[in-house]
Amino acid sequence: MRVLLVGGGGREHALALGLAGDPAVEALVAAPGNPGIAAVAELREVTPTDPAAVAALAVEVAADLVVIGPEAPLVAGVADAVRAKGIAVFGPSAEAARLEGSKTFAKDVMTAAAVPTARAYTCEDAAAVGRALDEFGAPYVVKDDGLAAGKGVVVTDDRAVAERHAAECGRVVIEEYLSGPEVSLFVVTDGEAAVPLLPAQDFKRVGDGDTGPNTGGMGAYAPLPWAPPNLVDDVMRDVVHPTLAELRRRGTPFAGLLYVGLAITPSGPRVIEFNARFGDPETQVVLALLETPLAGLLHAAATGTLGAHPPLRWRDGAAVTVVVAADGYPAGPRTGDVITGADRAGIIHAGTRRDADGTLRSAGGRVICGTATGPDLAAARDAAYALVRDVELAGSHHRTDIAAAAVDGRVTIPG
Repeated sequence: MRVLLVGGGGREHALALGLAGDPAVEALVAAPGNPGIAAVAELREVTPTDPAAVAALAVEVAADLVVIGPEAPLVAGVADAVRAKGIAVFGPSAEAARLEGSKTFAKDVMTAAAVPTARAYTCEDAAAVGRALDEFGAPYVVKDDGLAAGKGVVVTDDRAVAERHAAECGRVVIEEYLSGPEVSLFVVTDGEAAVPLLPAQDFKRVGDGDTGPNTGGMGAYAPLPWAPPNLVDDVMRDVVHPTLAELRRRGTPFAGLLYVGLAITPSGPRVIEFNARFGDPETQVVLALLETPLAGLLHAAATGTLGAHPPLRWRDGAAVTVVVAADGYPAGPRTGDVITGADRAGIIHAGTRRDADGTLRSAGGRVICGTATGPDLAAARDAAYALVRDVELAGSHHRTDIAAAAVDGRVTIPG
C-alpha cells in the first residue's frame, strides 16, 4: 500500500510512525511533513488546504490511501477532491467536517440526535451574548463558532473576559459549564460501522494545575484508570451511533475519525465538542498503545469495509506525552531557536524545521513532545519526563503535572 499523509505537526508525526510500522505500507509520503517525519517518510511540498494540489499529489505518487491529519484541509474539502480522483481517503467530506468547523452545526446535529450535551446559544451581537451569560452564569463558556486550532474556547469566572472573547470572535456559541474530568474518545468510522480507540485525557491549560490560557494541548495520557468501566460502551450507544445516524439522515455521512470530547459529569458523560480528526497530543499516546496495524484500519474506514475489520489489539501498559512549548506560547511564540537533544526515539516533532546544515530549530508554538510507554502510568510518566529533560530549547516551558493526578488516584467524578 502506498500512503500519502497530509500535514506536518505532532499528530502527523505520530500517524507517520504508526503508518510506517504497518508491514502493508510499502511507501509513505508526507506533505509537507516535518524533520521528525522525514526519518520515516519521503517529504513533498504542498499547501495542505489546497484541494486541487493535494489531489494532484495523490495521483502523482500513486497513493492507495490518503490520510488527512489537520482539520483545516478537511473543512476546505480536500477529502472530497481526493475522492473525486477515485483514491481512498481517511477523512470526512467538507459537509461532514462541519461538525468541527461550526459549533452551531454540531449543536444542531446533537439536538436532532438527542445526544447529551450542554445547553447553548449561538450569539452574534453583544445583546445576545449578555442574555446567554446571564442565563448560564459563571463559569462562563464562550466558543468561537469556527476553527480556532484548539484555542477558540474561553472558560472563565470573569464576565469581562468572556464578553471580550465574544466580541473578538464575532459569532460564538455560549454554553452552560459542564463539571467533571474531561475525556477524549477517538472513533474510527466508515459512516456505518464505528470502532472506538482507547480513551485519553489531555491538558488544555498552559500551566500546572490547569492554570493560564487554553492551548492546543500540553500533554496527554492513556488509558484512564479512573474512567467508569462502561464509559466507552455508553458513549458509543448514546453519542456516536446517534450522531452518525443523524448525519446519514441528512445525506452527509461521516467517514474518518470522529473525535468526541467529553465531560464526565455527575449525570454521566456529556459532549463538550466534536472534532473531525485525530486530536493532538492525544494521538501520540493512543497510537503508542495500538498494536493493530494502523494503515489497514484506516484503509478499511476509507473503503467502507470497517465492519469486516478484526477487533483491535492493544499493548499492555500506559503511555504519556509531554509537550515542550516555545517561549511566549500560546500568546506569541518565539521561533527560530536551536533545539538539541531531540533526535531520538520517543521525541515527536510538532513545530520544528531543519537548516541546510542540519541544525534543528523551533518553528511553532508547540515544538516537540516526549512520548513514552511503560508497564503502568507512573513508569510511562517518568519515562516521558526523562525524554523532555534532555531537550534543550531556549526559553521553552512544559507542564510538570501531566498525568500526576491519575497516578496519585486524585481524579474524581463529581457526585
